[in-house]
Amino acid sequence: MAPFIALVAVGLIARVVGLIGVDYVNSWPKALAVGLAAMFVLTASAHFKQPRRDGLIAIVPPRTPNARLMVTITGVLELVGAAGLLTPPSWIPGARIAAAWGLGVLMIGMFPANMYAARSARHSHAPRTPLALRTVLQIVFLSCAAVVAGFT
Repeated sequence: MAPFIALVAVGLIARVVGLIGVDYVNSWPKALAVGLAAMFVLTASAHFKQPRRDGLIAIVPPRTPNARLMVTITGVLELVGAAGLLTPPSWIPGARIAAAWGLGVLMIGMFPANMYAARSARHSHAPRTPLALRTVLQIVFLSCAAVVAGFT
């Protein structure tokens, strides 16, 4: 639930800052990009910091090779995506849009681990979000990424 709170809180703060005149966040898609970046920095931190890292390794489905490496790779991709979401278009045109699409694909690719966690969390630090709620949150996160990708 913390990622959702980060997305909403930071996204709303960014939008308020935009309403008072900061061009960088002067629209909902731009504010959502900042909220998503905050969310992905938060979630990426769990990929590297104990004991959450072991919890994430525990939820990687058994058929996936080298769970530790996968957790590291997905954490790095989340950080790279967050940086892309924050990259001003004047620096790298299209970076924000590419990052939003890339993170959307990453979220879809990681969803099986979330399904596995909901069904068989076997580590005390593994995410325990029920599957129905996790699915709804996933739809919200993907929708925000789609807004950023399509309207920035």
